[in-house]
Amino acid sequence: MKLQENRLIKYLIDSRTELKKVTWPTKKETTKLTLIVLGVSIFTAAFLGFLDFGFDEILAFVIR
Repeated sequence: MKLQENRLIKYLIDSRTELKKVTWPTKKETTKLTLIVLGVSIFTAAFLGFLDFGFDEILAFVIR
């Protein structure tokens, strides 16, 4: 049990040390990147919705 405790403590200390090295984005960068992700997601959803609608119409035409 002692070995596992030492590993856990070492892991937590190492994690804290690494987190101190992280360069966190600014609020402006975070907002900009969030808007880019939302824009790409909305575009992808619209594109796939358009394809789904188109293939549905084609399939309905073939079945009739």
